[in-house]
Amino acid sequence: MPFKDKNPLSPKKLLLSKWTAVHPIKKRKHFLVSKLITPELPDAPIEHVEIEAVFDQSVKIIPWRELQDGAIWRQGWL
Repeated sequence: MPFKDKNPLSPKKLLLSKWTAVHPIKKRKHFLVSKLITPELPDAPIEHVEIEAVFDQSVKIIPWRELQDGAIWRQGWL
């Protein structure tokens, strides 16, 4: 079954979602969205999330829309 090029997402439903990096870096392949980064203005939309590597619990902040790119991320742990 081929993967879609775009993962349909809503930033409000990302918390604790699981992701697999298409091209692992330093043995980090499986990630969990550990935090939604709230903007300074209360009415502003969420733009970034914090992802945590399962392998070593390292944390990285990325734009949540990057998770929609099927060339970079796959939803779930594959």
